[in-house]
Amino acid sequence: MSRLINSHWPRTKYLDVSQANMAYVKQRKHSHKQTRKLIRRQLDLLGKILKEIRRMQREHPDVVMMREQEGADLITITKIYRQQANHFRTNDVRESIPDRIVSISKPYIRPIVRGKETKSVEFGAKSNNIQVDGISFIEKLSFNAFNEGCRLPHCITLHKRLFDLDLKYLAGANSYSGNENRTLCREKHIETNFAQKGRKTADHDGKEFIRKELARVRATSMEGSFGTQKEHYSLRKILSMTRKTEILYIFLGIHTANLVLLAKRIEEMKKTA
Repeated sequence: MSRLINSHWPRTKYLDVSQANMAYVKQRKHSHKQTRKLIRRQLDLLGKILKEIRRMQREHPDVVMMREQEGADLITITKIYRQQANHFRTNDVRESIPDRIVSISKPYIRPIVRGKETKSVEFGAKSNNIQVDGISFIEKLSFNAFNEGCRLPHCITLHKRLFDLDLKYLAGANSYSGNENRTLCREKHIETNFAQKGRKTADHDGKEFIRKELARVRATSMEGSFGTQKEHYSLRKILSMTRKTEILYIFLGIHTANLVLLAKRIEEMKKTA
């Protein structure tokens, strides 16, 4: 960039900070004071570099100093710098950073805490699906974390809009079994797989049989469809570099699985006819 405007290379302490970082990495133990000191130096260095780049762009508006993608990456890096600088000033390890950027090439990706043993945090799109007779439909797709338990009214509305029929039986994960969802299902006379609260009623045995059957169907059909889509339709690791193409990959994977299932059913119907 300096060569384009025939200017001297801006003075920074990049080499000093790089050597300090290498010495820090080689140490087996790190004190809180050492960590804070190194982070402060790295943030100061990054802030100075960003300031120099902005100064050169401001002084030479007619010179194209970087490509379009590099300009987009510079904007992303500036946002990351501001987020980390504010986080450093608060000095609260448990502070939640809104819209935290964790990838320069994919700034729309957000960390989603799942609490699993192998990977407590996942990165990528989160999809809330409904399944009717084995066919999956996307109710909500977002790269930000959201509570799928609050989406049950929207799922019921989507079912009504797609099939123009009232829902009679519903099977969902434990996250859907909140009191508000239970009240909604009771008002709409929907049988669910949610565990019964309180004392046993006169028809407890009949409802318990329905509940177990709904839970069994959900565990085999719904969870099985997730595994099929990941293993056979390239949804386990989406090889995409942009937000729109990643969403397109997800739609193609889910609905291609639906088409294959429908094609098999049509073939079976032709054989039996």
